[in-house]
Amino acid sequence: MNFELVPGRLSVPSLSALAAFEAAARHGSFTRAAEELNLTQGAVSRQVAQLEKLLGVALFERVKKRVSLTPAGNAYAAEIRDGLSRLAAATVSAMAFRGAAGVLHLAILPTFGTRWLIPRLPRFIEAHPGITINFTTKLVPFDFAREQVDAAVHFGDPVWPGARLHRLMGEEVVPVAAPSLVERVGIRQPADMLRAPLLQQSTRPRAWATWLEREGLAPERAMMGPRFEQFAMVSQAAVAGLGLAIVPRFLIEEELRSGALVVPVDRPVTGTEGYYLVYPETKAGLPAVIAFRDWLVGECAGAV
Repeated sequence: MNFELVPGRLSVPSLSALAAFEAAARHGSFTRAAEELNLTQGAVSRQVAQLEKLLGVALFERVKKRVSLTPAGNAYAAEIRDGLSRLAAATVSAMAFRGAAGVLHLAILPTFGTRWLIPRLPRFIEAHPGITINFTTKLVPFDFAREQVDAAVHFGDPVWPGARLHRLMGEEVVPVAAPSLVERVGIRQPADMLRAPLLQQSTRPRAWATWLEREGLAPERAMMGPRFEQFAMVSQAAVAGLGLAIVPRFLIEEELRSGALVVPVDRPVTGTEGYYLVYPETKAGLPAVIAFRDWLVGECAGAV
């Protein structure tokens, strides 16, 4: 492998050398890396040796027939793995343009995605059959520069450095419970709820405190109770009669229609936060992002 610096341009190792190193680092074995890459063990060993010569640093410690990463190798492997993953994703995205409008890598909030967005997606696909959407879930804001994501659905305040935000909707948060629990506890007014377990949602730690304080009730028990990571989980726990949940009304429409959940005291809290479509400035011109933005904003027209 030849390496030479070209004025005004940084040369890098070949992809074959980087792939050999990454596979060896992941498996901790040149032999297993060779099997994965359909090479000989000697070819992988030579690629790694040339890479170490190029870098001027040892990437592996070799003891008899075993190899292990050095501290420098461990740090380099993490960066190379991320880079190769990005190259693979970029390649797939480019291939998707064959006769199509492209690929949209979208990060969604889990329950918002399954309960609200995905049931409506057939309308988007019908209008834009050439766009493929790949989904991932993100519960908190992240750095677009380090993730293979074109856009995200975000709940909170309209703050995301380096990104554009489009408000989609707000929400009404209401307390809900299984009818059997309401009857057993005898919930008729807000104070009665304090006799039942209050189910907690991890990303909304102050939800119960806000509701209780609005009702003039002491919030001492507001954060006591079983804790769940997602609204889908806390809603299902409420259906099972484990306690009272406090959730956005639009995420439990099906349970309310079926009677699996009821709102024992219908006094919703409407906050200042909302749902936003977010994407970085660098992706603002992508046809898939533009098409999805226009469709989603239209779908949310007239929402709370």
